Amino acid sequence: MQAAQELIKAQRFKEALAKIRDADAVGGKTANENYLIERMRMAAASGAGDVETAAHSFEAVSSRIGSADKLRMIESLAGSYYRARDYSKAMQWGQRYFKEGGTSGTIRTLLIQSQYLAGDFAGAARELTTEIQQAEKAGSAPGEDRLKLLVNASLKMNDTNGYVWALERLVTYYPKREYWVDLLSRLQRKPNFSDRLALDTYRLSLATGSMNAANDYMEMTQLALQAGFPAEAKQVLDKGFATNVLGTGPEAERHKRLRDLVAKRLDEDKKNQAETLTQAQEAKDGTALVNAGMNLVFNGDKAKGLQLMQQGVAKGGFKRADDVKLHLAIAQLTAGDSAKAQSTLRTVAGNDGTADLARLWSLYAKRRS
Repeated sequence: MQAAQELIKAQRFKEALAKIRDADAVGGKTANENYLIERMRMAAASGAGDVETAAHSFEAVSSRIGSADKLRMIESLAGSYYRARDYSKAMQWGQRYFKEGGTSGTIRTLLIQSQYLAGDFAGAARELTTEIQQAEKAGSAPGEDRLKLLVNASLKMNDTNGYVWALERLVTYYPKREYWVDLLSRLQRKPNFSDRLALDTYRLSLATGSMNAANDYMEMTQLALQAGFPAEAKQVLDKGFATNVLGTGPEAERHKRLRDLVAKRLDEDKKNQAETLTQAQEAKDGTALVNAGMNLVFNGDKAKGLQLMQQGVAKGGFKRADDVKLHLAIAQLTAGDSAKAQSTLRTVAGNDGTADLARLWSLYAKRRS
């Protein structure tokens, strides 16, 4: 055994294993001698990359090892199996580590990655969700890599709810354009998502910086004009031209014609503003007041615009009250009052995509507070 120990120190592990086998072949050994042989065999096998032998030796002596040493050895075995790309065994030893009372974040990561690579996507998702929730409870941002791994695990399982749950946290903590594009695209593909929410979806896309196609700028501009918001249409076009998304390429003349139309509509809107407000005040329900107020917010008269919208809300009689709440929240956010916007968004219901869209606006509003 002394020779084996010297060989281990010299990192001649395979030779050490041979010496240990010779010692083990001797009969009449005491329990303590067997214990020492297995401890030394485990060290030599670990160094030689023979993980199975190391694991077998650990099992032979584990009942006599203190908790701290036991955790250290289990950690070593889990890491060895992972490096050997035996992810199922790495997963098993990682789980055992935590059952024995381990708390290492490194082994938690190794366990999750082993589960994912072994095809246990449900297990990986479960561990990741717990880790993310614990981080949020502690007031910390979950790691972007953890959220992306949960996105991928959910995708492997065709778990749409899990995918969206992780993606919503990505846009909350790491609001990159590609995450918003994915999230908004998935929202619009939902079977119950109403076409009438297209303008409100474009508004969020523009606000989050996830809109960069000329056709999207053009369509949003046209929808804003149709809805009676020429000032908003001008803002959309101005941004498109400023970023060179519009005004270039084979459709440049079409872009300029639309800009001329928007300017004309905006001029007409300003001339008719007093009459429009009078008609809105006289209307039976509050729809016209809400629209007139929102138009004023886009025109820059935010205080008066929000006041008119509140008057319209109080008047009531709406065909779609949740749409009105959503628009009020967007106006409040445009006016710079994120807290009120979040409060309003929490009241938005509806099963046609309105509530789903309001939740995404809430995620954006939180970043503005």
